[in-house]
Amino acid sequence: MKQEIGKKRIIIAIDGPAASGKSTTARKVAEKLGYTYIDTGAMYRAVTFKALREGVLEGLRRSPGSVSGLLDTISIEFRGDRVILDGSDVTAEIRDNRVSREVSFISSLKPVRDRLRRMQQDLGRQRAVVMDGRDIGTVVFPDAELKIFLVADARERAKRRYAELLLKSPEGAELPDLDLLEDEIKQRDEEDTLREHAPLKKHPDAVEIDTSDLTIESQVERVYTLALAAGTK
Repeated sequence: MKQEIGKKRIIIAIDGPAASGKSTTARKVAEKLGYTYIDTGAMYRAVTFKALREGVLEGLRRSPGSVSGLLDTISIEFRGDRVILDGSDVTAEIRDNRVSREVSFISSLKPVRDRLRRMQQDLGRQRAVVMDGRDIGTVVFPDAELKIFLVADARERAKRRYAELLLKSPEGAELPDLDLLEDEIKQRDEEDTLREHAPLKKHPDAVEIDTSDLTIESQVERVYTLALAAGTK
């Protein structure tokens, strides 16, 4: 049974750029509240992985509208912390650096955003959810009771991405260097901010938290405290 915060079961929307700590913070806050965590970034990564696996990415660059064919047959589910794409567990595969490089392009396609937005709204309809992404507070749930916008220094985010790759990559795998990861993160920021459909931006009501010098425990506690307050209004 989900815990109620104060008198209400609320929606918590956590947005921010790549590697700002959204997913880890959202997951841990959801655990503390007994809420459901929904990783929308994983959904976009799953679509990107499917495009790479089926060899249609370059075709989509030439004809973005053809992505509808990819979406017609797609199924994305969450089973605990596992991501299930078309019936297969792709939790590890969607964190591959190839996916990280291409996910911004896939995320920029309006049919993709429209389809996944509907999925996300269905998942959050029962409330008591913590959802993270780049347009949750501005597009998916602009009426969320608590909106958070996490930011962090690009170099610090590159270090976090490297640590994640080091942890999840097979032993002996070649990893990109820190400068390359930082450049990719800055490029991703620019693409996400300037894209035509649902660009990354802070909702006027969102609380901004700079996580550059914060531990995960500190940022989780800040969001948790804000959630308790939001749930009593």
